[in-house]
Amino acid sequence: MPNSQILLGVIGRAHGVRGLVRVTSHTANPADLTSYGPLTDAKGRRFLLRWRGEAIAEVSELRDGGAVKVTDRTVAEGLTNTRLFIDRAQLPPVEDDDEFYLSDLIGLPAFSPDGAKLGHVAIVHDYGAGTSLEIERLAGPSLIVPFTKACVPEVDIASGRVTVVSPEVLDTDPATTIGDPDRVHADQSGEGAAA
Repeated sequence: MPNSQILLGVIGRAHGVRGLVRVTSHTANPADLTSYGPLTDAKGRRFLLRWRGEAIAEVSELRDGGAVKVTDRTVAEGLTNTRLFIDRAQLPPVEDDDEFYLSDLIGLPAFSPDGAKLGHVAIVHDYGAGTSLEIERLAGPSLIVPFTKACVPEVDIASGRVTVVSPEVLDTDPATTIGDPDRVHADQSGEGAAA
């Protein structure tokens, strides 16, 4: 079942002294963020954004039936890292069977390529360097895998499942690591060199 709230953007640091803020948009076209109307934060506060430059926005909080514009840096700084959501029902439906919203993955059962159930998708992480899925396993600690074709070769929203290939476990035996001090010797110049 899809989450009812979809993350569309994040308010970043203040920009200037008049209440403007930097905003990271997660929409396909970043400028479209303002076209969804009021956005909600995790506390239930509602905000309207108006672009004032590339990734720079004016923010107004909707309170008591009116919009209260943020006009100073101190208030803008207080909004740093505010995550902005929209209700899932307000987003257009996906047009292709291969398309989905990342939030649609949450709760889906995860299976290995041989069909063994691993657990379910608990969280979709996206910190800007790439998306990863956190799989809450039936036994053992959670597994975090990069959301790539190599690690998640199949996403079947219609059937309600994902296939997950667990990344290989790294060899952490100190005797086989490159930085093993027993494998370093002095070369003729007196500098350390790998054996």
